[in-house]
Amino acid sequence: MPDDVRRTPAPWFTPDIPPALRQPDPAWDLVVTDGPVIATAIHDGHALRESLRARVALADADRRREEDPLTGLLTAVGDTRLRVRQSRFEVDLNRSREQAVYATPDACWGLQVWDAQLPEPEVAASLALHERFYAMVGELLERTVARWGCALLIDLHSYNHRRDGPDAAAAPRAGNPDIELGFTTFDARRWGGTARRFAQVLRRHPVRGALPDVRANVRFPTGGHFPEWVYAQWGDRVCTISPEYKKIFMDEWTGQADIAALYALRDGLQHAVDAVRPEFLACR
Repeated sequence: MPDDVRRTPAPWFTPDIPPALRQPDPAWDLVVTDGPVIATAIHDGHALRESLRARVALADADRRREEDPLTGLLTAVGDTRLRVRQSRFEVDLNRSREQAVYATPDACWGLQVWDAQLPEPEVAASLALHERFYAMVGELLERTVARWGCALLIDLHSYNHRRDGPDAAAAPRAGNPDIELGFTTFDARRWGGTARRFAQVLRRHPVRGALPDVRANVRFPTGGHFPEWVYAQWGDRVCTISPEYKKIFMDEWTGQADIAALYALRDGLQHAVDAVRPEFLACR
């Protein structure tokens, strides 16, 4: 899709488009249409800027395994769709500014990302992307809330469940739902019923011939920085739901996608969004 189409704001953003929305950025794809649902995939990307590529000590496949590939396709459920192209290893947009650049193995699953400590100009360049992202999302959410009175933010992620190796058994199902829903950073009094309806609809739509195991706050009992920041800024005006999809839609070791499973997950997510959408259309 050409850049001028992909990043053209909706008519209701004119004539006074804020600077962070007006300027296209090669670090992400942003499609804005008129509606209260925003879907984001901030860990989908695999790109690294040129100056970092020669400094990477981590194998390409190992880096991709810890990213959230294909989650960008699930953003199709949003009126506004945001997919970050840059890898979380360049800058992790789900962490605070102070923790957004992985400096040591302790910061990222014990992995040695860089062949040496990154020079300060490289760290500064990554943090500048972090700042641009939050400025852009801030203006996007502010405009969406002003337009609709409230917003639904679907903060999409995925997680590995075969960490012991490609031939080892998968992690036990008891602690690894097919879809983990992060219900940690919204106003439960206002949006608790909405979240429960959302989960109930997800459970009704089969994936790979079976109804999915959908639970909340099992593996990730606290939200990441991104949804926490949204809640701190907009409170009960934004309902953030953070689905973490177990990688049942792909082989996490080879990267091979299961297209049928991915489409089934997308369709289930679309039904869940459609089921609660009227509540966000009624905020005005």
